[in-house]
Amino acid sequence: MESESESGAAADTPPLETLSFHGDEEIIEVVELDPGPPDPDDLAQEMEDVDFEEEEEEEEGNDEGWVLEPQEGVVGSMEGPDDSEVTFALHSASVFCVSLDPKTNTLAVTGGEDDKAFVWRLSDGELLFECAGHKDSVTCAGFSHDSTLVATGDMSGLLKVWQVDTKEEVWSFEAGDLEWMEWHPRAPVLLAGTADGNTWMWKVPNGDCKTFQGPNCPATCGRVLPDGKRAVVGYEDGTIRIWDLKQGSPIYVLKGTEGHQGPLTCVATNQDGSLILTGSVDCQAKLVSATTGKVVGVFRPETVASQPSLGEGEESESNSVESLGFCSVMPLAAVGYLDGTLAIYDLSTQTLRHQCQHQSGIVQLLWEAGTAVVYTCSLDGIVRLWDARTGRLLTDYRGHTAEILDFALSKDASLVVTTSGDHKAKVFCVQRPDR
Repeated sequence: MESESESGAAADTPPLETLSFHGDEEIIEVVELDPGPPDPDDLAQEMEDVDFEEEEEEEEGNDEGWVLEPQEGVVGSMEGPDDSEVTFALHSASVFCVSLDPKTNTLAVTGGEDDKAFVWRLSDGELLFECAGHKDSVTCAGFSHDSTLVATGDMSGLLKVWQVDTKEEVWSFEAGDLEWMEWHPRAPVLLAGTADGNTWMWKVPNGDCKTFQGPNCPATCGRVLPDGKRAVVGYEDGTIRIWDLKQGSPIYVLKGTEGHQGPLTCVATNQDGSLILTGSVDCQAKLVSATTGKVVGVFRPETVASQPSLGEGEESESNSVESLGFCSVMPLAAVGYLDGTLAIYDLSTQTLRHQCQHQSGIVQLLWEAGTAVVYTCSLDGIVRLWDARTGRLLTDYRGHTAEILDFALSKDASLVVTTSGDHKAKVFCVQRPDR
């Protein structure tokens, strides 16, 4: 998977004791990673009696809606050109979240501070339907694995699910104050974490429910592992739990020095689910083996390496990990920080490979599937594309007049969809000369 230059560089690497550092490179720690994930057949046998039905219905839609044509320029605090192809402007306040339908990547759902969520078409911004009935800011929204259902969740903990083709609400539930929400990768099952420390799992639309009780503090982030049988959840007290979704019990609990020294902000898994990466306000990213529950690497950016260690429960006022993720084609991980640093780490050697600076804080990052290109969105309202092999900025996209709060990338990496504090969502067509 590595290029010739990559493998050649690896072959020429001197012994660790003679290694010299250049620029932003830093040896963190050299650790043998776990050999691999568990046997999928064994995992399948463990849950063969779980009856998660899969539905495959085509979505359709047409309704009143509208689109703004690309503008020559925009007026606001971030004046400049508008590179977007489509602007969706039916929200009347900040737009907090966006998700694309995974089956066709033709629809988006957005939620905002105006207590509204909309399902709309990417090609022209046409509204399909409004996900009505929320009474607080809609902070979570997403489509089920087969794009037949769409879920929205607001800060108060009201979750709603609609059938996309009929545009009808089919399920709702009031949980505690909502922290995160995610669909199961292969079944009509919805998971959510709440401020009371619980993680909820519902089968939709019949409503069968299971709860996973964490510590008495918010479950701040979570992710279902690719095998669909486990989930990793991070908490405000810095602990991390890997849950068995069938048994409803934690397989591993990481706390104390194994956990974080501040609330978790984000979590990601690699493609086969063997590795987990967690981020926190303590400015650390921890690499965890999903099969052993052991921390196999700790990353901390050079820019904050000299800061004193935080005490338990303390937060860094100047920086935190905001987003992270794994490259699918090279042993690389990206970590985005509030101070605008994008750090690219080599997992095989535990080294800081590149440090890419932004003008303002990074909100989220996403890896392009099948390449070593990482996308970032930031508080300066700009989407940037970086070559993780060289640390070079490939291109950027502008058009928002306020900070970008969330973004999504189509499977073929042809479209980037952003949401912003300027009350708008935008669709950008990605054009890269290196492809």
